[in-house]
Amino acid sequence: MFRKLSFVIPCYGSEQTITFVIDEIVQWLRNYPDYDYEIIAINDCSPDGVYNVLLNMAKTMPKLKVIELAMNCGKHAAVMAGYKYVTGDVVVNLDDDGQCPVDKLDLLLCALADDNDVALARYPEKKQSAFKNFGSCVNELMARWLIKQPRELQISNFSVVRRLVIDEILRYKNPYPYLNGLLLRATSRIVNVEMEERERVAGTGNYTFRKSLSLWLNGFTAFSVKPLRLAAVIGFLTSLGGFVLAIYFVCRKLIYPEVPAGYSSLMAVQLFTGGVIMMCLGLIGEYVGRIYISINNSPQYVIRNKINIDE
Repeated sequence: MFRKLSFVIPCYGSEQTITFVIDEIVQWLRNYPDYDYEIIAINDCSPDGVYNVLLNMAKTMPKLKVIELAMNCGKHAAVMAGYKYVTGDVVVNLDDDGQCPVDKLDLLLCALADDNDVALARYPEKKQSAFKNFGSCVNELMARWLIKQPRELQISNFSVVRRLVIDEILRYKNPYPYLNGLLLRATSRIVNVEMEERERVAGTGNYTFRKSLSLWLNGFTAFSVKPLRLAAVIGFLTSLGGFVLAIYFVCRKLIYPEVPAGYSSLMAVQLFTGGVIMMCLGLIGEYVGRIYISINNSPQYVIRNKINIDE
């Protein structure tokens, strides 16, 4: 039996939905009076009035803890800020838009009790745009290749995690945290629980193409050197192809002297090899840049204010 639940909610652009989410959590907890709980809401420098909504709710809810970040650091960094202040033995992750089916939380907790460290919701059908579905598919394929995510495992935002896993995740102090990779690095006892995702309570999603690309790039370079190895393989194959073509053109010229030199084919080869070289250099530069930022001790997040949190 778990003693205390810590709900962690990163908030961005959720002025119209966060009240619904918190009220639903409190309503669900009334059915389980044995649970102690806390709700940690992190304002990721949201452009709307969600912080004022959280402040007003925190005045009458001492178990609602509010963290205000000084600048927008991204969802994963905001969650890391919330993890720092959890005191429960189980952490519940959920979104601020009302899509996570809180009424099915008991199913996740039951799965966690079966000697698992993490239980995640699995949605047969995701209630999101086609663009976001495509991005999720690309991210899943990348995770399977780079960080060895099991093929049958679906990582979602609605999950329950044991405290020991959270403590291990918090050992990561570098910028650009990637929670999926940190989770898979901490434990292999992860299980899915199938349930239906809900529609958003109000508004639209906040993940733009730029944010999705940034998240994908972060996962692509965060926990594996496979991209660098891939760049080396591409460079070797390109060099091998150029060497074979050179032999072919020399032999063809010796056998058929009347064949004119091909300007267009030469330019095509040069453009292709130049593009491959620039791509590999860019990939190496991304790794070097992240090393430089980590050496400079760039913070994951900066906290401006904390409400209802005792140090």
